[in-house]
Amino acid sequence: MRIFIMRHGDAEAFAPSDAERPLSKQGQTQSLQVAKNCQQKGSSQFDLALVSPYLRAQQTWQVISEVLSADTVEACDEITPYGDSETVVEYVCALAETQSLENVILVSHLPLVGYLTADFVTGIHPPMFPTSGMVCIDFDVDARKGEVLWQL
Repeated sequence: MRIFIMRHGDAEAFAPSDAERPLSKQGQTQSLQVAKNCQQKGSSQFDLALVSPYLRAQQTWQVISEVLSADTVEACDEITPYGDSETVVEYVCALAETQSLENVILVSHLPLVGYLTADFVTGIHPPMFPTSGMVCIDFDVDARKGEVLWQL
């Protein structure tokens, strides 16, 4: 299975709450470019997209969905900035096993995106992600082991 982990695009600094911070114009542009690069690498269709309910992540999905698509898109409360990565990994694995998923994309936040990457690819330190950063992981659900194929 391939797992794509993306950090939301650049967001405005001020909003009534962290969850309500919208994407900046730069965040929209950068996210769209990353989506185009992902498409050029041969990945543009996903079985499932799990997207943080925070506004900037939802807007990132809206922008990248101009180029990328998913059969199912779900807002996932577990992938907000301080979600528990081990819980998310187990959730994704359970979904993969029960639904025969081949390609899953998660649109989330720092620091969770780094922890998720390290939990899907054991033996590495959690990487830092720039805004709109994306990683593609080839993941063996049965062995619970993965490797990074590329990073944008």
